[in-house]
Amino acid sequence: MKKVFISGCYDILHGGHIQFFKEARALGDHLTVCFASDKVLWEHKKRRTSIPQDHKLALMTSLDMVDQVVIGDCAELGLDFKDHFLQIRPDILAVTEDDQYEAQKRALCAKVGAEYVKLPKTPPQFTPVSTTSIVRNIRTPTFAPLRVDFGGGWLDVPRYARQGAYIVNCAISPLVSLTNWGYEKKSGLGGSGAWALLNGNDGIASELELGVGWQDPAIIRETGLCVWRSGEKPVLHFKRNGDFLRGHMALHYTDIPHDTPGNADNERDYALVERAGHLAKEAVFEASLPKLGEAVQLSYEMQLKEGMQELPEASGCIGRKYAGGGWGGYALYLFANTEDRDTFVCSANNNRPIEPYITIR
Repeated sequence: MKKVFISGCYDILHGGHIQFFKEARALGDHLTVCFASDKVLWEHKKRRTSIPQDHKLALMTSLDMVDQVVIGDCAELGLDFKDHFLQIRPDILAVTEDDQYEAQKRALCAKVGAEYVKLPKTPPQFTPVSTTSIVRNIRTPTFAPLRVDFGGGWLDVPRYARQGAYIVNCAISPLVSLTNWGYEKKSGLGGSGAWALLNGNDGIASELELGVGWQDPAIIRETGLCVWRSGEKPVLHFKRNGDFLRGHMALHYTDIPHDTPGNADNERDYALVERAGHLAKEAVFEASLPKLGEAVQLSYEMQLKEGMQELPEASGCIGRKYAGGGWGGYALYLFANTEDRDTFVCSANNNRPIEPYITIR
């Protein structure tokens, strides 16, 4: 009887694993599968098990092509199966072509006279997935917020970061989903960050690759009313639920195209941007709507200096500015009271109310 041995984490069993098991079993007459114990998974992967150890054992034992299942508990990196391997003394150790511990495993095979066999990549019978991608998909939300910014925008772009400066923004509702996007697209509300989150991706790296900042994916993932420290990566300085904003925010769509990456290198008054960020930070600390309105107006002042068109005035508005990089898309309007906000919303089809959004972490 030719005995075949394979090992892996197999934390969440999927179709790719089944295909590998079948191909390994075809090499001999008896297949032993060893999966890493909960202890090994934590020590080597820094990850808790996705399903209990006894459930994994039951699942793998029930597979027709598997003759024996054992649990690897050896502390040696890449060789958690070592004790079972030396006891069983198989004829073949089968591995995938991307095996990371070839040298150690070949040395172990030499001790028992086993053959080290790399299984070539064959056309997959299933759409390729990984345990990491499965866990990511489970954690991926169905809905996500967009965001508005109040002060400090552009200081989240690493090349424009300033020590001691702040970026202040807020996640907003109504929420969006992959099939229900109730806002204009590419309009300054951080839609690319929401899209990345809804697809199970980390949008921060992709935003930085575009030459823009990290604030969109950071606030959309974090939610709430947030104060961030300016820098290369998002560092949350302070957060609150933003209830004092409820009933006071609206959006106006300008009907002008919005292009943040295309305006990233414009000349602008970064000292004024920093001042607006500091003022907005104080407003969040104090839950002060008037002070936040001042910060928004200061941000708008910078946008006008940059060359953006003036936005329409509105009765009761205490602060307005273009969202995100500006030059089009949506503009944020902040009102002293809900009645004035609602009057503004009803005055035109391209106006709409928004509210702060927060989830419990």
